[in-house]
Amino acid sequence: MAMDGAEIATVVRPVAAGTRAAWSAPELAADPSWVFALSEGAAGEMARAVRRAHRPGQPLTDYRREDFDFSAALPVLDAAFAETRNGRGIALVQGLPREALSEPEFELLTWAIGLHAGVPRPQGKATHYLSAVRDVGTVYRSGTGRGYSSNAELDFHTDGADVVALTCFNTAKAGGMSMVSSSVTAHNIMASERPDLAALLHGTFHFSRQAEQAPDEAPFYPHPIYAALEGRLHSRWNRNRIISAQKLPGVPPLSAAQHATIDLLDEILRRPSVMYAMHLAPGDMQLLNSHVTLHSRTEFEDHDDPAAKRLLFRLWLTPPDARALPEAWLPGYRSVAARTVRGGIRGQAYDSVRRAFERRQAAALAMLLEPEANQA
Repeated sequence: MAMDGAEIATVVRPVAAGTRAAWSAPELAADPSWVFALSEGAAGEMARAVRRAHRPGQPLTDYRREDFDFSAALPVLDAAFAETRNGRGIALVQGLPREALSEPEFELLTWAIGLHAGVPRPQGKATHYLSAVRDVGTVYRSGTGRGYSSNAELDFHTDGADVVALTCFNTAKAGGMSMVSSSVTAHNIMASERPDLAALLHGTFHFSRQAEQAPDEAPFYPHPIYAALEGRLHSRWNRNRIISAQKLPGVPPLSAAQHATIDLLDEILRRPSVMYAMHLAPGDMQLLNSHVTLHSRTEFEDHDDPAAKRLLFRLWLTPPDARALPEAWLPGYRSVAARTVRGGIRGQAYDSVRRAFERRQAAALAMLLEPEANQA
């Protein structure tokens, strides 16, 4: 989509200084306000609540918010989610009761936190709501590859929901470092250094669905990498999906200028002044706002002992106070309205059980469902 000079000047104008989402790596390192610690008492209460509620074999969608009394932990959790949504766009919660829980119980703990914080969103072809992040031999750079099931170094990318929660059960033998950059800061830098390329970030690219599309979806969709709404800059970036889309019939080839644009974006995201690197420890939970951060991970070497292998649990959420999104987000999120259950990868198993779960959870949080879900 071509833009005239006035439009280019508008979209590449840097976000105003002082915006908390526009942080640098040194600023984040010096600012502890995004790190939250649970007390031993609160963590113990969480562990007891999870053990009481846990029923081996019970589907996650059968659990309800009221099954988990997290009264002592909720002020800390609420503050962390608020920082993710309205502050830096990143938060770290330390002190989840990792040692007190088995692997299935820790998985349920992650799910229970999500039930208190929003409506979980599906994450793939099987329409599953919680992903075990572990190496199962997936080839990341392929037409169906997913990074969470490989040990590969990942491109910087955005996950497909408003908020991403990642809880750590086991760490790798070596590597597996988490890397996060402010997409607002990256845009500001490109707007300063190459406004011509920054303008292209607001044009149309095409993203592959990695063969996980729902029956009513095409295998790819158009989407800008950046768009602004009501003074807020939003981003959606996944190089692997854009390159994969180039192999699909009907996707126009990237221009030389578009290649230069995404190359520069990736280079900026990895600059030491922009990229914040951290190791998640067992019992940590990382929260990310998908609209103002981009994240990656280094390659890792795993343990030989299966019980010790790297394992994290990933949950995608729509929070109850979710703001409206740019109209261009509609193909990826299915709704852009505020306080609406949206985002995720609907996949190919979105059935009456999942619809009923989403309806119940949305009602509990006074949220709206997209129209087609209301009709089911």
